[in-house]
Amino acid sequence: MNSFFITTPIYYVNAKPHLGHAYTTVVADAMARYHKLIGEDTMFLTGTDEHGDKIVQAAEKQGQTPKEFVDDISGRFRALWPKLDVANDRFVRTTDPEHISAVQTFLQKVYDAGDIYFGEFGGHYCYGCERFYTEKELENGLCPQHLTKPEFISEKNYFFRMSKYLPWLKEHIEANPSFIRPERYRSEVLAMLESGALEDLCISRPKSRLTWGIELPFDKDYVCYVWFDALLNYISALNWPEGEDFKKFWPGEHLVAKDILKPHAVFWPTMLKSAGLPLYEHLNVHGYWLVRDTKMSKSLGNVVEPSDMAQRFGPDAFRYFLLREMHFGSDASFSEDALVGRINADLANDLGNLFSRVLSMTAKYFGSHVPMPKALQEDDKAIADLCANSMRNFVQLFGNVQFAQGLESLWELVRALNKYVDTQAPWTLYKQGNMERLATVMYVMLAAMRKTALCLWPVMPVASGKMLAQLGQPVQEGQPPVANVEDEIAHFEGLEPGIQVAEGSNLFPRIEVKKEGADSKEPKAQKKDKQAEKPQEKAAPKQAASNQSAAEQGGADAPAVKPNVEFDQFKALDLRVGTVKVAEKHPNADRILRLEIDFGEGELRQILSGLAEHYAPEDLVGKRVCAVLNLAPRKIRGLVSHGMVLTAGTDSALGLLAVDRDVPDGSEIA
Repeated sequence: MNSFFITTPIYYVNAKPHLGHAYTTVVADAMARYHKLIGEDTMFLTGTDEHGDKIVQAAEKQGQTPKEFVDDISGRFRALWPKLDVANDRFVRTTDPEHISAVQTFLQKVYDAGDIYFGEFGGHYCYGCERFYTEKELENGLCPQHLTKPEFISEKNYFFRMSKYLPWLKEHIEANPSFIRPERYRSEVLAMLESGALEDLCISRPKSRLTWGIELPFDKDYVCYVWFDALLNYISALNWPEGEDFKKFWPGEHLVAKDILKPHAVFWPTMLKSAGLPLYEHLNVHGYWLVRDTKMSKSLGNVVEPSDMAQRFGPDAFRYFLLREMHFGSDASFSEDALVGRINADLANDLGNLFSRVLSMTAKYFGSHVPMPKALQEDDKAIADLCANSMRNFVQLFGNVQFAQGLESLWELVRALNKYVDTQAPWTLYKQGNMERLATVMYVMLAAMRKTALCLWPVMPVASGKMLAQLGQPVQEGQPPVANVEDEIAHFEGLEPGIQVAEGSNLFPRIEVKKEGADSKEPKAQKKDKQAEKPQEKAAPKQAASNQSAAEQGGADAPAVKPNVEFDQFKALDLRVGTVKVAEKHPNADRILRLEIDFGEGELRQILSGLAEHYAPEDLVGKRVCAVLNLAPRKIRGLVSHGMVLTAGTDSALGLLAVDRDVPDGSEIA
C-alpha cells in the first residue's frame, strides 16, 4: 500500500487560532482524507511552535511563565480541530521531550558534518520575524514582512552554511517543477535564489538574551534559533532517526501559507541536504484570507473566529466554503454574505434539493427501496458518462491541490442531476403507469447521488456519511466510505437494488437572512433557530402562519366581506406565476405541505401551504400556481415560508388558482 504524509506548519502560539490557521488545517485534513479515499495509508500531522522571543514577550504581558502561556494557547489549537471535524493523527509540540531530543541529534549531525560554524555577526534583527536580515533583503530599510525598522544587533552566534547548498537547491527546483506549487511560488523562490541576497543562516541565540529555547548540544550557552527548531517537527513527529514511521512516511508533503515560504522552500531543503536526508515531495503554498480586501488584524477588528463560524453554520458547510471559495494559491475574500450565499446556492438549492426530491419520490413510488433498473437509454447514459468524468476530474484536480476546481467538477454532475429530474419527470411516468422506465430513472439518480457523496467525504465528512446512510450505505465513523474511490469511476453501478433508503432528506436547510435595517443582515440557519420556534409552536396553526390564507391554515372561515383597500395597496402585492418542482409533507405538521416553486428567480422558493388534506404531494409537482411573494417570511413548525400560494373554495373543496395559458415562470399577475 502506498503511503502519504501531510503536515500543516506548526502554529506559533503567541496568539489564539484564527481563520488562516483553520483554513490550512482543514485543507490538510481534506488532503489526508482524499488520500485515504484513493486507498493510501495516511499520516496527518499538525502542532504548535512554542519557543522564541515573541513567546517570552507574550507570556510577560499575560503575567505568566512561558510554559504556562504555551500550554494554554497550544490547548486552544488542539481543542479547535474537532470542532472543524479535523482528524489529525499526530499533534507535535516543540516543547515535547521527543522533539527536543530529535533537534539536538540533528544539530549535532550537521555540526559534525562541518556545516555549522561559530562567528561574529552584525545584522538587522526583526523581533516579529525572530530573524536577521541582510541589507539586500530589507525594503527601504524595513522588514519586508512587518514594515518596521529592525534593530541592528552585533553578537557572536552559530551559523549554518546554507549558502553552500543554494546552487544545488536552484538546480533541484528547476529540475522538479512540482516541488513547489502553485507555479507562482516556485518562481518567487527561484528569484530569491538568483538575487544574491541569501547568505548563511544564523541558527543560535545567546542565553544572555534568550533562554526559552532548545539548548545547543555542542554549546550550553546558546539556544537554537526558533525556525531551525520548528522545521524539524516534520521528522521528530515521525520518531526520526530510528522510528518506523519515519521509514514508512518520509518523504511527505507540506502545506503552508505564503508568508512562511522562505523558511520552507530555502531553509528546510538545505538543512535536509546537509543532514543527508531525502527532501519532501511537495511544498503546497496558499494565499491569504482577506476581510473587506484587507488582511485580518486585531487592530482593525476584522478577525474571523473559526469556532464561531463552525458553530453557527456547521463544520461541513464551513469546510465546503473554505475549499470552494479560495482558488488554492491565490488570496480570497471572506464575508458572511459569501458564506451564506454559497451554502444556500450550492448546498441547499443544488445538493440538498436533489437529495430531498429524489428520496421523497423513491419513498412514494418504490416504498423507499432502490428499484431494479432496465437497459439505460441515451439520457441515462449521458448521466453515467458525466458521473465518470466528474469523478475522474475531481480525483485529478483534488490530487493537484486544485480544490475549488475539483468541487466545481462535482457540481456539474449535481446540477445535471437536478435538470435530469425535471426532464425525465418521474411524476409523469408514475401517473402513466410506466414503472419500468420510472425504475430506471430513479436508479440512475440514486446511483449518481451515491458517487457524489463518496467524493465529498474529504470535504464534508459528516454530511457525506449522512448522505450515504440515507442511501442505505452506512459508513464507519472516521473510515473512508470505499477502499479506493478510483475503482468507482470505471462502473456506474454500486448501489444494490432492493436496499432501503431514507424517506426524505433535510441535510442542508436554507439559511434565512433577518433584515434589521437597510444595511443590516443577520444570517440564521433554520435548524439552529430554536428560540424563534418556541413561541410559534405554542400557537395554533392559524396564529403561527399569518402569511397563509384561512384555507391553508386548516379551515378557519374567512369573513364574508372585507374592508376596501386603496389601489396602491393592491399594487404593492407581488403576485406571480410559478411551477411546483418539489412537494412533500411538512415533517412537523400533518396538514401542511412544503413546496419548492420556480418563479424564474434563479433558485427555487420554499412556500408552506395547508393543502395536505386536498392534494397528494406528488399531484402538485409540475402544477402552475399563483402566489404572493412579498409577504414577510414566517416560520411554521420549524420551517420558513417565503410567500403564500393562492387558493379558492372551502374547507371541504379547495382548489389552486392558476392561469389558463402557458406563461413563463415569474410572470406578474396584474
